[in-house]
Amino acid sequence: MSARGRVFGHGVVARGEAKGARRWRPTVIGTSVCIVAAAILVPAQSAGAGSGYLKPNQLCNKLGVRLQASAGAQMFCFGPQSGGSTAQSRTNTTGTTALRAPSFGRNVNAANLSEDVSPSGVRAYGQSETSIAASGSYVVEAWNDATAFFTSPCDPSGKGSATGFGFSNDGGATFRDLGGLPNRNCKSDPAAISGDPSVEAYTVAGTTYFYIASIFIPLNHPQNDLSVTSCTVVGSGTSATLNCGDPTVAAISSDCVTLPFGSFCSFLDKEYLTIDPARHRLYMSYTEFGVSSFVASNGTVELAVCDLATPAAPACSNGSAGSKHPPYFVVSPAGQCEQEGAYPAVDPANGDVYVAWEYNWATNIFGSPPGAPVDCRTRATANLLARVPFTCLTLPASSCGVSNRGIVKVTSMDAAFVPGYNRFPASDFPRIAVSDSSGTVSIVWNDATRDPLGDIYLQSFNLGSVTRVQAAPVTLNNDTSGIALHFMPALRNTGINGLLNVSWYDRRSAPNSARTDVFAALNVDPRLSGTARSNVRVTDVSSDWNTVSSDIVPNFGDYTDNYTALTSTGATLHVAWSDGRLVVPQPFSSHVTLK
Repeated sequence: MSARGRVFGHGVVARGEAKGARRWRPTVIGTSVCIVAAAILVPAQSAGAGSGYLKPNQLCNKLGVRLQASAGAQMFCFGPQSGGSTAQSRTNTTGTTALRAPSFGRNVNAANLSEDVSPSGVRAYGQSETSIAASGSYVVEAWNDATAFFTSPCDPSGKGSATGFGFSNDGGATFRDLGGLPNRNCKSDPAAISGDPSVEAYTVAGTTYFYIASIFIPLNHPQNDLSVTSCTVVGSGTSATLNCGDPTVAAISSDCVTLPFGSFCSFLDKEYLTIDPARHRLYMSYTEFGVSSFVASNGTVELAVCDLATPAAPACSNGSAGSKHPPYFVVSPAGQCEQEGAYPAVDPANGDVYVAWEYNWATNIFGSPPGAPVDCRTRATANLLARVPFTCLTLPASSCGVSNRGIVKVTSMDAAFVPGYNRFPASDFPRIAVSDSSGTVSIVWNDATRDPLGDIYLQSFNLGSVTRVQAAPVTLNNDTSGIALHFMPALRNTGINGLLNVSWYDRRSAPNSARTDVFAALNVDPRLSGTARSNVRVTDVSSDWNTVSSDIVPNFGDYTDNYTALTSTGATLHVAWSDGRLVVPQPFSSHVTLK
C-alpha cells in the first residue's frame, strides 16, 4: 500500500509501504493548523520521521474525514502537529498586570519545563489537557505530555509516557513534576501510555490513593486498551511522596476485523473516572469507536469498573488479549450519529451511576457517508444523560440496562474556529455532578444559543427519575457582552451543602482576541432558576494563545478540570487548566477555600 496522507486541521498520516506494518509513521506539515480551514483530502508531500511507536488503526483513516475523537486519539494517530499562529508578534504575557481574584491563591505550574526534553535532546512543546484530584493536603494533576512524541514508549526514563503528572503534598501550593507514568513492563510487553488523563482520589484506613486513567496502546496485539495506574501516598505531611505502580488494563476493544493487510480493532477513547468510596468502586466511562460497521464506528458509550477492595491493586473487569470481550456495561449503543465526551458521576447515597455525553458531535457538520439511512445534518445535537441503577452494576456484570434518560438540545459550537485554539471541531461535551442534598444530578456545557463563542449553561435533573428541574438551562457566566468566549466548563463533585463549583475558559477581559482567562462560579445551587450572581477570576495572568508554541493539538486541550476536596472544616476547590503564559502550554492549577 503506497504511502498516502489525509489532512484535516490535525496534520498528516502516512502509512508505511510494508504490508501489515506494525508502526504508524506520522508526517507533519509545517503549516499552521489555522490555515487548514476545510475538510480536504490531499496526498502527503513528504515522509517525516516517526515519533513513538504507533500501530495501524482504521480510526486514523477516518479522523477529520467523517469521524472526530479526543486529543489522546490525535496523539495516537498523528504524533506532533503544528499549532498556534506564527503570523503575529510575540507578546510577553508574563509581564501582564495581574488582576488576581481575591478568593483564589496564586497560580501554580504543576510541571517543570526542564523535564520536557527527550533522551535525544529534543525539547517538547505542549503539556495540556489537565485533570486534577485532591484529598486533604495531597493533590495530583495529570496532563498530556508532548515529550512522548520524541521518545520510545519503553524508554527507561519514563519520558515515553504521554501522560505526565505532578504531586503536591502542601495542598496545591507547590508541585513536583514526576515525569511520565511508570510502565516498567514495557520491554517484555510493549505498550504505549497515550494520554487523555483522568485523576481520582480515595482515602481509606488512613492512606490516600490516586488513580490515573490513560489511553493504553499494546503494540503486540491489535486490541486497544484503557488503563488505570494506582498511586499510593507514602509518608505524611510535607514529607509525603507518591509511589505509583504499573498500568492495570480496565477496558479492551470488543470489535475487531481482519483485512488482507492486517487486523484492526476498535479504539477506546476519552476515558474519565469517578469513584464510589462507600462501595469501594472506581468507574470509567468512555467511547468505543468500532470497526466492523458504519454504525459501530460512530461510537458506543460504555462503562468499565474496578474493585478497590485492595486499593493499591485495583481489580478491573476486562478480557484477555485476543479474545472477543464485551464491555462491562453499555450505556448507549452506537447509532447513526457520533457519540463522544462521556463523563460519569456516582450518587453516593445508593451507588447509582449517571453518565452524560454529547450526541451528534462532528457528524452534525460532516454528515453521514453516501447511502447511509440517516444524514446527521438533519438530526438535533444534544447532551444526553443516563441513569444506571446500582442493581445493574454487579460483579460480574449483569444483563440489565439504563433505567432513565434525560436530554438537552444544544446549539453547538463544534463548527467554530476559536481564535488561538488549534483544533477543529470544537466541543460542547457536558460535565456532570450529583448533589444528594439537593436531590439533583447536574450537567454543564458551553452553548452558542446567545453568544456565538458560547455561554456556560446549567441543567439539573431530579435524581432517579431524571426529570428536569429547570424548564430551560440557566446561564452561569454573568457577563452579557455577547462577544466573549466561554468554553470547556469543568465540574466533578459538590462542595459544602451539595453546592456546585464550575470553572471554564473565558475571554470577557479581552473580547475579540485570543487572550484567555479561567473564571468560576462558586457555590451554585443546582436548582438555580436565574443567572449565577457572581463569577470569580481564577487566573492571575491572561494567556495569549496566538503566541504559544505547541506540538499538541489541541493546544489547550479537550477539557479543563476541577475537584472539590471536603475537609473537617469546609472544602477546597482545586482548578486545573492548560495555560499559555510561558508561551508553551503548561498544566497550571489554583485553589480556593470554599465558605
